[in-house]
Amino acid sequence: MAYNSNFDVDDVMVTLGKVGERFQDGTPEDEALRIAAVALLYVRDSAKLEDYRDYFRKFFTPATESVVAVQSFATTDEAEAWLSQGKGHEGDLVRVAGKGFRVIARRKGPGLMFLRTPLPDEMGS
Repeated sequence: MAYNSNFDVDDVMVTLGKVGERFQDGTPEDEALRIAAVALLYVRDSAKLEDYRDYFRKFFTPATESVVAVQSFATTDEAEAWLSQGKGHEGDLVRVAGKGFRVIARRKGPGLMFLRTPLPDEMGS
């Protein structure tokens, strides 16, 4: 499930307040909501909200969605030319003619090569 990492802190505080009204002061639920609310205010007031938004985004992004190709090529020749120009780095994921590959070090000799590595969208659901 995707969540909005660009949430409005004030809107969240209003919602937490409404939820908090359901619980009596001093209950564990009341305490937990107060802790969460103050933590969010601290993050905002400490000018760390953008760092938190990035953390929030990463926390709720499924691992498969964070796997992305750094480059796409229509043909193998284009991909090989890119690699030979020194633009690829070991570990990079690329898409060549619709298929995923990882850039790896050659076993024999210097340089890099491609290893077939299906990307998440190739593997279905």
